[in-house]
Amino acid sequence: MDNVRGALLMILAMAGFAVEDAFIKTAATDMPTGQILIVIGCVGGAVFWAITRRRGIRLLTGDLLTRPVMLRNLSEIAGTIGFVTAITTIPLSTASAIAQAMPLVVTLGAAIFFGEAVGWRRWSAILAGLMGVLIIIRPGLQVFDPNALWAVLAVFGLAARDLAARAVPKGIPHLQLAAYGFLSLIPTGLILILASGEAPVWPDGRLTLLLAGAVLTGMLAYYAITSASRTGEVSVVTPFRFSRMLFALLIGVTIFGERPDLATYLGAALIIGSGLYTFLRERRLGRIEARRREARYH
Repeated sequence: MDNVRGALLMILAMAGFAVEDAFIKTAATDMPTGQILIVIGCVGGAVFWAITRRRGIRLLTGDLLTRPVMLRNLSEIAGTIGFVTAITTIPLSTASAIAQAMPLVVTLGAAIFFGEAVGWRRWSAILAGLMGVLIIIRPGLQVFDPNALWAVLAVFGLAARDLAARAVPKGIPHLQLAAYGFLSLIPTGLILILASGEAPVWPDGRLTLLLAGAVLTGMLAYYAITSASRTGEVSVVTPFRFSRMLFALLIGVTIFGERPDLATYLGAALIIGSGLYTFLRERRLGRIEARRREARYH
């Protein structure tokens, strides 16, 4: 497998998602966030519907009503509400830093719900990463912003989505799940509009360009991340997911004039370091188990 190309595609995907976040954050100053999500969901969902139809994959099947798929879609809605609300109410760099804890929560959930073995080293890394989240949001202190809790909701919602995906029957194509993911933005947007009470607005030329940018970069980023997982080894490509934090920080500082404080940098470093350690530890244990199986086979 071409690991260099896979890593570059993963970096491109993370840059695309960070740029998409910036488009959404900018557009949200003049348009309800829910309306933005509905537009992205309609366009992205239509594109994936066309792709699945061309490949002979039906979307409206009984698979949609299976428990793992329903749980995955509901978790996607909760996670998206959390993350989009976070990036529109707190600094993009802060929301992105907290979101990096998601892989740690996935490891935690795999141990609790799937009985996966997690040793004391990875438990320590998980606790360190969660401590990094607390350092960033600083509950109980004067600088605490309750809106940061939306990013925490995003972490647990999107982690639940990934955990539910593990229980999805193998016969359901990934492309079908991706289409469900985009289409879930439509009810997510409706929920946000009803909750906020904001009236939809007719987009002018500027908003149209911002929406087009969000849709285009989101679609390209999704294509890049899918290609990355198929091009390089997962163990090599996955750590480059953390590059999203760097792009979010760059965009936050240069475009939105954000100035993260020392605590945010420290918390982000703790989260990313813990995530990398957990991933590398899982990779090492996987290799040991593979060698054991090979030895038993011979």
